[in-house]
Amino acid sequence: MGRGRQKAKHTKIARELKSFSPTVNYDALERELTGHSHHEDDQYAAWADYEPEDAGDEYEDEETETPKRA
Repeated sequence: MGRGRQKAKHTKIARELKSFSPTVNYDALERELTGHSHHEDDQYAAWADYEPEDAGDEYEDEETETPKRA
């Protein structure tokens, strides 16, 4: 494609983009950019304080033992 045809094509595309006005959901965009979503905030809230009954018992003794030297 010659330079004249290429430039004309780019000009046509630029003109179309200039007059293009999409509908934007600004509330959804703001939530996405700020990282706040009401649904995601509550998704793991119920598990925030969860700790299994045997949590930490498996390695508790290993942390208190002193290493043996050869």
